Amino acid sequence: MQRAQVPAVEGLFTTDGDEPRLIGGRVPGTESYFFPRHLGGADPRVGPIELEEVLLSRRGRVWSYTTSHYPPPPPFVVTSEPYEPITVAAVELEAEKMVVLGQCIAGVGPDDLEVGMEVELTTDILYSDDDHDYLVWKWRPVAAAEPED
Repeated sequence: MQRAQVPAVEGLFTTDGDEPRLIGGRVPGTESYFFPRHLGGADPRVGPIELEEVLLSRRGRVWSYTTSHYPPPPPFVVTSEPYEPITVAAVELEAEKMVVLGQCIAGVGPDDLEVGMEVELTTDILYSDDDHDYLVWKWRPVAAAEPED
């Protein structure tokens, strides 16, 4: 029996089709973006603002990266003993020019990345139980995503 694929945390990204998108917020009438959406909208000069929900760029460029040699906080779930380090990239989104952190896909480590490298958003299984595969977003180098001729 195939498990249903669901986000590990609801409301952060779409899971439709082959092109997942982060769900952000934007101050109406501006180019001021937030991710996650619920972190924005409080400007002390004007009070709370109702943000527009927007789908953020799928591609961006590596701004910085590091390897986490200890498990991140929940919703991350350690699935191997001993813990296997993961690489995390800070990516400046193409259109919004904001930086979003995310884990890189399996097999991509610091030796595979460089500042300025183009990456794109994908989803992957964080962990599974009997009924569900719990998904998170990850960054994948564009060169690894494009089919070879």
